[in-house]
Amino acid sequence: MDKFNTNNIEKESYFPNSCVELLKNFENKTSLSPGEKLNFSGVNGLDVYNISAPFQVGNKTFISGRVEERGDLAKSQVKFFEKNNDVWIPSKDTPTFPLEDGFITKIEGELIAGGVEVYPVYTKIDPKGIGYRTVFYRGQDLNSLKKFTTGPNKMKDIRLVSLQNNNIGVFTRPQEGINNEGKIGYLEIKSLEDLNVENILGAKIIENQFAPGEWGGANELHPLADGKIGVLGHIAYKDFKGDKHYYAMSFIYDTKTNTSSPVEIIATRKNFPEGAAKKPELSDIIFSGGLVRYEDGTATLYAGLSDAEAGRIEIPDPFINK
Repeated sequence: MDKFNTNNIEKESYFPNSCVELLKNFENKTSLSPGEKLNFSGVNGLDVYNISAPFQVGNKTFISGRVEERGDLAKSQVKFFEKNNDVWIPSKDTPTFPLEDGFITKIEGELIAGGVEVYPVYTKIDPKGIGYRTVFYRGQDLNSLKKFTTGPNKMKDIRLVSLQNNNIGVFTRPQEGINNEGKIGYLEIKSLEDLNVENILGAKIIENQFAPGEWGGANELHPLADGKIGVLGHIAYKDFKGDKHYYAMSFIYDTKTNTSSPVEIIATRKNFPEGAAKKPELSDIIFSGGLVRYEDGTATLYAGLSDAEAGRIEIPDPFINK
């Protein structure tokens, strides 16, 4: 994929477009063929959503998915699925993790898996309060995965990528204070042993990505031939009625200058068939899971839909000619 051109990285400060403006730009210039839903079985009628892209371990292909009852919150599991004809079924003899929004990658020759752990934080003001953090597992295959570190409390969307300089790039998503609902940070570490709370909290924020009151996070990272990083993520806002709107987005990150190309929407919930939603206010949600890129300049995006279903869609490769 050396033909990809990623030289046009934004180096000047600019006021980022809002989700509404980004959506208008996307709809004016992009016409996608309709996506399709993925079919899952063997989960006793539970929802499967917020999936990964297919990944290979040995001679088998898997997808990870968040499995949850429609009415439940904070009771998710991440399971691994294999394809049987046109249906994804739970893979036998692979682990199940009590997590949300699983992810998978390979670092230093090891399989790295993780997700969001939800835990109780009871107070007099909120006797049903919960907290959350990202946890990481490592191993040579799915069955040998062992927990090895935990991210900071109240931080989701921590993702890792192997770099050409043999370091590990880490994207973070701090919230609260000046970071509001969530901005994206970046740091580099020498090895997996350096992935800890202190280092993660020291990540430098990538400026000028989200309009006031809006937020986003990284979901999957793609090392590019020129040393930059293609970032697949999500961007979101809440409207005046309280409904949430999540879109699949991408940008290219320059590790040398700590700058990124402008965020662009690459797919929306409207690009998929209509379907169920966990709640009415979550109907307009697409949560990026993973991207499979092809030599012909196209890609397949895998994503969660409305916190209830999962799908895939063919799109132009978002990391070409930026």
